[in-house]
Amino acid sequence: MRVAVFSTKAYDRDFFRAANAAFGHELVFFEARLNAQTAALAKGYPAVCVFVNDDLDARVLLMLQRGGTRLIALRCAGYNNVDLLTASQLELTVARVPAYSPQAVAEHTLALILAAARRIHKAYNRVREGNFSLDGLLGVDIAGKVAGVIGTGKIGRLVAKRLLAFECRVLAFDLATDEELAAAGVEYLTTDEIFRRSDIITLHCPLVPATRHLINEESLAVMKRGVMLVNTSRGALVDARAVTRALKSGKIGALALDVYEEETDLFFEDLSNQVIQDDVFMRMLTFPNVIITGHQAFFTHRAMEHISRQTLENITQFERGEPPGGLIKWEDVRAGGIA
Repeated sequence: MRVAVFSTKAYDRDFFRAANAAFGHELVFFEARLNAQTAALAKGYPAVCVFVNDDLDARVLLMLQRGGTRLIALRCAGYNNVDLLTASQLELTVARVPAYSPQAVAEHTLALILAAARRIHKAYNRVREGNFSLDGLLGVDIAGKVAGVIGTGKIGRLVAKRLLAFECRVLAFDLATDEELAAAGVEYLTTDEIFRRSDIITLHCPLVPATRHLINEESLAVMKRGVMLVNTSRGALVDARAVTRALKSGKIGALALDVYEEETDLFFEDLSNQVIQDDVFMRMLTFPNVIITGHQAFFTHRAMEHISRQTLENITQFERGEPPGGLIKWEDVRAGGIA
């Protein structure tokens, strides 16, 4: 099948070409993101392969459908950038990679927590400049802290297990209780209780209308002073302006992000020689207790291999007239069937 692959970097092309040896699809790579201005590039392609910052709103989907596209193959787990209702109405099939490497994201989450707790980012920069002073590097122990995990799906449950291993008291919220976690000592509570009682809060839930700006002025107001907030899920779970004010007031003691609400024009690009225009993002970077990585939690060798294989397998199954393994159905999403 001919596939237009958008938002590609050299590493995407390398992994997809290697995996495609077993599938034989005709892959055409575009560096451009898919949006209303670039959708014409997909004309004549039965399938498009897209990533987290591609825009598949109603207008783009209509352009794709009119151009002959029948399959949207997401090479990621999240699907908030796709208008699934419109896709369903246009009879476009949408498939994703639901679990490429939960371990990769869980391990990155713990890395951020530990780095923020021990100010590793500041120490790294100091030592490179020959500054070995410990002033300002006083850290906190993770053991004994109350850690709140919002969402205990494939990634969240692994984070919870690792936090238990660090001797944290773990609180959790999810629509469904994970009985294995509960048996291990994880206490399931409401989000409000987790916000009130946690020293560390880490987010592992999908971006849907109910979770947009889950972290906002109201939720921040009830949190402990000095709380650590971690987000490796979706940027729009966090109101960045509210978080910036909370950093300034001292309500947030440490912030660790791998995602950002307005990351589309920032992440995955080299902007080191440009003036970044996002004032909120740049303001967050001025705080010494903030660590931001550029949406790299997923980025391991094993994860990239799995993403490539599963995406191409979804395309092959569709080509054969079979439901792709990562099929997303609008009715399932509407009913809350996808965690």
